[in-house]
Amino acid sequence: MKDAYTIAVVEGDGIGPEVAQSAVAVLEAALGADTPLRFSHHPAGAELFRETGESFPEATFAACRDADAVLHGAAGIPGVNHPDGTEAGLDFTLRLRFELDLFANIRPIRLFKGVASPLANVKPGGIDYIILRENSEGLYAARGAGSRLRGEVAVDTLVQTRVGIERIVHQAFALARASAGAPEDGVRRVTCCDKANVLRSYAFFRQVFDEVAANYPDIEAEHVLIDAMTMHLVLRPGHYNVIVTENMFGDIISDLGAATIGGMGMAPSAEVGLTRGLFQAAHGSAPDIAGKGMANPYGTILSAASMLDWLGGRHDDARLTSAATRVRNAVDGAIALGVLTRDLGGDRGTVTATETVRRLVA
Repeated sequence: MKDAYTIAVVEGDGIGPEVAQSAVAVLEAALGADTPLRFSHHPAGAELFRETGESFPEATFAACRDADAVLHGAAGIPGVNHPDGTEAGLDFTLRLRFELDLFANIRPIRLFKGVASPLANVKPGGIDYIILRENSEGLYAARGAGSRLRGEVAVDTLVQTRVGIERIVHQAFALARASAGAPEDGVRRVTCCDKANVLRSYAFFRQVFDEVAANYPDIEAEHVLIDAMTMHLVLRPGHYNVIVTENMFGDIISDLGAATIGGMGMAPSAEVGLTRGLFQAAHGSAPDIAGKGMANPYGTILSAASMLDWLGGRHDDARLTSAATRVRNAVDGAIALGVLTRDLGGDRGTVTATETVRRLVA
């Protein structure tokens, strides 16, 4: 246990400042006057790029690298791009993922009591699984390294390594072992999501998955092709417990899963390596509602709870793990009370949602 933990806060773009500030306020309420968290704020993102020509200053990178954890709001503004057409706001998360080796992107998909799913007849408790996205390889590892030839041909390379696959699959089985199993049948299972029937890189992913799965006879292992998975997450979401997949596929099905539980505002995310972690909601910056007090802060607050759990587990600090549980319970309570933002079908704003969670967690 440490006396204090440095949290680098990067608010980012659009609604990022609003939801990041909400999360910090809830953390302060959960831990009280004697909080061991020390927040430091740093700039990065598309708005900074538009103002200065630099999206991710070296000083901000150094602060994130040296912090105990990083809490992020949101990044990106449509149309604010580098000369090659890629979004300037994405530099922050992608650089941290690759340079700090944040190889495991953990995205819980859970339907809360009080939130209506667009899926017919699915009730709270019926959707509760984790998408574990390999975060450092796959197609996205090609960012900045692809080729464009004479305006006629463009090539990006999909990279999978044995080491990268093994460690993300081990993480998947560890998460399943610690879980209560799939909602439908209580079975602890890990599902490998790939396109092994077409591409050698995914066939390799599946091969290594099977080799690792043999070490976990107590956990059910199965395979599902990515195209079939998009159907199953709509038709039978209760079957799934932990889904492990390549970077791009994980990015895509995370959004699909979030849509089944009320939207991206309910989708927290933890991106962790062996010693460092980045925590942010899975949603984007939503610049169309920025500054209007309409943003849903729950995803970022739940991401902050994941940060407390991760830090508390690493440092054997019950203050943090206990606070993480109280934050999650407070979000449950706020939603059950009907404190729903507009994306959830309600009419409450960011401040009301945040203050309700703060009141319930204190």
